[in-house]
Amino acid sequence: MEICENQKYPPDEFPLRKSYLKFKNLKTEDLYCRYGKNDEDEPTDCVDVPEAVMQTTCATDPDSPLCNKYDKLTLTRCVCTAGTDCRSVLGNAGIASVASTIFVRVALGTLLERFGPTNVQCGLMTMASVWVALATAINAPWNFILIRFLIGMAGATFVTNQFWCSLMFAPNIVGTANATAAGWGNLGGGVTQIFMVVVLFQPFKEAGMDPDTAWRVSLLFPAAFCLITAVSVKVFCWDTPTAKRFHPSDTGKTQGASMWDYCEVLKDARVVVMIFQYSACFGTELAMNNQLATHFRSYFQMKADQASTLAGCFGLMNLFARSLGGMFSDGLASKFGFRGRIWAQFLALFFEALFLFAFGSIDNTNEWYVALIVLVMFSTCVQMAEGTSYGIVPFMNKKQLAVVSALVGAGGNLGAVIAGFAFYNPIDHPLTPFKVHSAYVMFWALLSPVYYWPEHGGMFCPPAATEEAKAESTDAKPVNPESGTVMTAI
Repeated sequence: MEICENQKYPPDEFPLRKSYLKFKNLKTEDLYCRYGKNDEDEPTDCVDVPEAVMQTTCATDPDSPLCNKYDKLTLTRCVCTAGTDCRSVLGNAGIASVASTIFVRVALGTLLERFGPTNVQCGLMTMASVWVALATAINAPWNFILIRFLIGMAGATFVTNQFWCSLMFAPNIVGTANATAAGWGNLGGGVTQIFMVVVLFQPFKEAGMDPDTAWRVSLLFPAAFCLITAVSVKVFCWDTPTAKRFHPSDTGKTQGASMWDYCEVLKDARVVVMIFQYSACFGTELAMNNQLATHFRSYFQMKADQASTLAGCFGLMNLFARSLGGMFSDGLASKFGFRGRIWAQFLALFFEALFLFAFGSIDNTNEWYVALIVLVMFSTCVQMAEGTSYGIVPFMNKKQLAVVSALVGAGGNLGAVIAGFAFYNPIDHPLTPFKVHSAYVMFWALLSPVYYWPEHGGMFCPPAATEEAKAESTDAKPVNPESGTVMTAI
């Protein structure tokens, strides 16, 4: 697409681009402005060659690089730093890819009840295979953004996944089941970052293909995998453990799917808080998927394959971390009742916010592995928070399970859109957006006390049913009038 700054604006013709004037090569420590900028924050040109150099070096060798105040050779192959058109195109494409999923995820609340999870999943995967195959024809920023928008719809498969698992597994292990299924699904994001470059793109290029053809051919493989998966789901899978097709009565509903179901669910403040808490964890994961490869490549100036590998490490935590969140939720629930699930949710989000702030505090004077260590800790907390979220969702409104799953899932993509528009696109700084994002996560973590159900209890109080049972038990036994204690037979 040729969207890199030095592709659109060749340094020989446009030497005064701000992205060039601020550029520093981290590997060589060389500056584009060989002798410094005329202004540290808002430069308009480089400082002229010092008079001493002009009189000595340049007098004997006028063609010496030292006689040019611009060091154009220090620019990396693709300059895509903050404030460039390149960064803007990538940012808008990332937002488009997650925005489209919001509408599809919301719609699935009704579609799942009408057609069942296997049919919906098959349809989504088939569409995904078509859009991924069409990605081989991308040749301009506008169709790159459009294809990202269309492929993003496939992210709605997550809602089907979670609704399906909630139907298939018992309440005491549903947190672990939901978390493991979703975690291994999200693991694909991390694997893809590595697989597409290391297993497909690089070998094709080494085999003699030019880079443009190599990445287009590489995209045909995930398109084929999506289609094979869609056919397999349709042929081999059932909607519930006992029935091939789902019916709304399976969740206790007496009526079919209706748009009014969304209004009923959204009246519940607890559901709204869960939507935004999920935006603070899964939305953060999507935002990181859009930001990290570019962050490592441009800010730490790494090669594309190295940057993709480090970015992929974030998604690879799904191998165990999301399941760990589900097990954490189920484990605390077995010891402390439902309030254990709420505490698990709060703790995962709380530490996610802390590690996100820490990641945003690591500048490029540190080695890349310092950022990677913090990134792994941060990613673990993100995935755990996603797991603890869907340890709570199946219990929020059992009759409207499909709609609640859809709205919470859409909240995750909403979080990525919020992060893109509010934090990463408007803030022209490589680290500050991460810190601002961490404050967003912390805000929603601190609203966990909102969760309270009479039958389940809350963070700081037991279920009302337990209190009533104790009261009834006390009323049924004689009380010592002097001490107020229950009298028991000896």
